[in-house]
Amino acid sequence: MLPSFYSGWKHVFKLDPDRDIDDEALDAICTSGTDAILVGGSSGVTFDNTVDLMSRIRRYEVPCAFELSDASCGVPGFDGYFIPSVLNTKRSEWLIGRHVEALRDFGHLLPWDSIVGEAYLVLNPDSAVARLTGAEANLSESEAIAYSQVADRLWNVPVLYVEYSGTFGDMGLLKGIKSNLKRAHLFYGGGINSAERAAQAAAHADTVVVGNIIYENLDAALATVSAVNHSIKEQEHVF
Repeated sequence: MLPSFYSGWKHVFKLDPDRDIDDEALDAICTSGTDAILVGGSSGVTFDNTVDLMSRIRRYEVPCAFELSDASCGVPGFDGYFIPSVLNTKRSEWLIGRHVEALRDFGHLLPWDSIVGEAYLVLNPDSAVARLTGAEANLSESEAIAYSQVADRLWNVPVLYVEYSGTFGDMGLLKGIKSNLKRAHLFYGGGINSAERAAQAAAHADTVVVGNIIYENLDAALATVSAVNHSIKEQEHVF
């Protein structure tokens, strides 16, 4: 049976090991009522800065997982690990190449009972992750849904992550993707800088990921927790 440590997550804060966060802000994030802390970043992630951030988060009871995009940064001690790949890239190393290299060198060390595959659908062409991975992000709605169905129905990837990194995405498209999923757990990230946007994303995604606003406006970031929970309660009341 696949790990399902993430299955109850509705709201997640994402922290980048390569970005500074002081103890007061970290305390507010970890005691906010969020379901989990996700550690990861597009660049500058090292073993040392990941260890440092994890050790600080581990002072709290909040679950903590790591997006392991580079096997050399494989820090033990997280509650779970996501192995990301990019669906809409032409560069094979971001779809499977880097994963093969990692398993060749480190596969015997990985805690397989805590590892989940994570398929990224990158939809902001101006984002750092799109530039890094060569993602073809200008997709039509039908193309985006087709990519999501490949991950969900053909490859049986447990987690689909719709990533608009740096901008707020098309919620109509997110709704369309969600309605066409059969198995995959849907993460959404990108442009969640207010309670209102968090609630909009929570109406369609299984898990809302809040990242950049933590470093820009902590109060706005904290407000997204209750907004997501309220949105979910409203949906449950309607149905």
